Amino acid sequence: MYVGECQGPGVRTDFEMVHLRKVPNQYTHLSGLLDIFKSKIGCPLTPLPPVSIAIRFTYVLQDWQQYFWPQQPPDIDALVGGEVGGLEFGKLPFGACEDPISELHLATTWPHLTEGIIVDNDVYSDLDPIQAPHWSVRVRKADNPQCLLGDFVTEFFKICRRKESTDEILGRSTFEEEGREIADITHALSKLTEPAPVPIHKLSVSNMVHTAKKKIRKHRGVEESPLNNDVLNTILLFLFPDAASEKPLDGTSSTDNNNPPSESEEYNLYNQFKSAPSDSLTYKLALCLCMINLYHGGLKGVAHLWQEFVLEMRFRWENNFLIPGLASGPPDLRCCLLHQKLQMLNCCIERKKARDEGRKTNTSDNVTNTYPGDAGKAGDQLGPDNLKDTDKEKGEVGKSWDSWSDSEEEFFECLSDTEELKGNGQEGGKKGGPKEMANLKPEGRLIQHGKLTLLHNGEPLYIPVTQEPAPMTEDLLEEQSEVLAKLGTSAEGAHLRARMQSACLLSDMESFKAANPGCFLEDFVRWYSPRDYIEEETIDEKGNMVLKGELSARMKIPSNMWVEAWETAKPIPARRQRRLFDDTREAEKVLHYLAVQKPADLARHLLPCVIHAAVLKVKEEESLENISSVKKIIKQMISHSSKVLHFPNPEDKKLEEIIHQITNVEAIIARARSLKAKFGTERCEQEEEKEDLERFVSCLLEQPEVLVIGAGRGHAGRIIHKLFVNAQRLTESSDEAAAMAPAEEELKRTGSPEERRQNSVSDFPPPAGRELILRSTVPRPAPYSRALPQRMYSVLTREDFRLAGAFSSDTSFF
Repeated sequence: MYVGECQGPGVRTDFEMVHLRKVPNQYTHLSGLLDIFKSKIGCPLTPLPPVSIAIRFTYVLQDWQQYFWPQQPPDIDALVGGEVGGLEFGKLPFGACEDPISELHLATTWPHLTEGIIVDNDVYSDLDPIQAPHWSVRVRKADNPQCLLGDFVTEFFKICRRKESTDEILGRSTFEEEGREIADITHALSKLTEPAPVPIHKLSVSNMVHTAKKKIRKHRGVEESPLNNDVLNTILLFLFPDAASEKPLDGTSSTDNNNPPSESEEYNLYNQFKSAPSDSLTYKLALCLCMINLYHGGLKGVAHLWQEFVLEMRFRWENNFLIPGLASGPPDLRCCLLHQKLQMLNCCIERKKARDEGRKTNTSDNVTNTYPGDAGKAGDQLGPDNLKDTDKEKGEVGKSWDSWSDSEEEFFECLSDTEELKGNGQEGGKKGGPKEMANLKPEGRLIQHGKLTLLHNGEPLYIPVTQEPAPMTEDLLEEQSEVLAKLGTSAEGAHLRARMQSACLLSDMESFKAANPGCFLEDFVRWYSPRDYIEEETIDEKGNMVLKGELSARMKIPSNMWVEAWETAKPIPARRQRRLFDDTREAEKVLHYLAVQKPADLARHLLPCVIHAAVLKVKEEESLENISSVKKIIKQMISHSSKVLHFPNPEDKKLEEIIHQITNVEAIIARARSLKAKFGTERCEQEEEKEDLERFVSCLLEQPEVLVIGAGRGHAGRIIHKLFVNAQRLTESSDEAAAMAPAEEELKRTGSPEERRQNSVSDFPPPAGRELILRSTVPRPAPYSRALPQRMYSVLTREDFRLAGAFSSDTSFF
């Protein structure tokens, strides 16, 4: 919109404007606008020079028919049976619930027409969009279409903000005492003197938990429970496939498919996101909780499943059944804390199982035949020379605060253990130096250590069977480092810290003494930390070259930790030592930790797994569509997520950004699918046509306006024409028209070209917008003035009529 004038050397151009809300009837077509243009020019010449015309009509297609939208809504009934077509647990939904493309705008353009060639008035028009030489298309995207995967993650994220505990959600506390209902005022004083039922992690919580199921049913009635039994059983079978057999498999705790694609980039995403491997129990649990939250009972369902899960964990611990879907070995610190806790529980079950089996066959107690300090790397068979490089590695491989303790509160599984230990301790006390020790019977030998012999009696040196250091989860490591830091820098603090860290060293010394009676500290150092035993070639009295060895300087420091530990160490084989890793206590800690998790904490723990799953799903769907712009967005999304999720408590705002990005990508892929379905790229027989159409669809996604090659006669043009015809048929088919057989309609349409010519007007709706530009070059204001350009632009829509003219006149010859 503009108004004003432009002065140049010898020329003045006037800019004028008309803007009306309603279009006057006589100006809705070309002939009426030509009248205005000519009268404005007011040209003095009698045969007026021809006016050149450019016209663009825009047609809007809103009635996409339903069958053009390929997204199937998830079938909720089929979810339980896991039937084909339904969403199974562990599979993520994907796609938009509504059509993400709301309108198609077709612009038909005639760029060069002259006045006499065409007729366009209130009675008849030559302007048939099919005949237009130029077609271009725009699509209008739906604002924030509802996307299934986006909803899936967003709804789960909402749980993070909930404050309720599992008990509050499920109605009553599952840990209540039986007699609570009948308690009245007369019991008030006796209540005060009773110990409070606080679940302290050092106590076993099993007596509180094992009746939880019974109580839930009693208080709520079975039919009221948030998850019905079919759903619950389906999920538990999905999470614990080993429960299907008569008794859980005794095999390893590795995942179902024994060789996961561990090297692939997708599989290793869990390192970047700090989630869990995509075939692990934690990952599956995250997906099931999401599914339940969305389709089966929301927050209550989540709380119910979690409670069942915790009960299953306790059942497995008490019955020595390994948890499936977890890699064996110590907790993987690259995964989320919940995954580490489950791995820790598995470690405890493994140790307990080994001990129970060992007890049956009266063999070693809780021992695994690996080299000391080599936990988690049992595969690396270290050679005898580089075995045990430094004691530091050994002494500081995370030892928990509890693993070094002189207190007698240690919880032993069976009495014979303690008696053996006491007996052996007294024996060790009576026998003093290495002389007496040499008379002891060697115990707990693993293998001979190369050709090394003991320095003093020439016996072969044996590597002992040792205890593995205690596995640690990241919160325990943090706790321990805080405790160690609090000991301060005083001499006493440093000494205490060293003792705490040397619990494992002491255990290994005791094992070594038991396996090699009559050994000395030097022998131990040669095996455990070879770099601390320096050998030099010297010449003895007889002039022969001999190897003379001695301890390194740091080993000779007075009141050295190693010397102290060596002196206090008694010859006790690993199976009779106090456990470095008290699996009973650690398992109870983990079970307590799981039991007190609120749904919000749970959602926070598992959100990285859900985001990980969503990213994998988006990648998988994108690979089917192959959209280059989406590939870039996914890369950015992965790097952004890995930065955010690596911190312990990411901000909500940053998490929302990630979820928004996921929804965004999903919407783009849904748009691509919607367009492909509408343009029928899959139905093309000819390869060339198919490629052209696919190129056209991808341009529509990425560019604001796309030129249709071949206009109405091209392949894409014919499809667009058909879409408009179908939409017109729908709008025209009022009640009477609906009764008319579509076959006759078809015949009418596919008649001779002349017949089609008359009917073809109704193929398209009336144009939503008409734009015309009229141009001419005429002398103004007098016949002898210079010929100057005149131009008028007009736009007509349903409630807008604008004319904008630029009329030039000669200021020199007028």
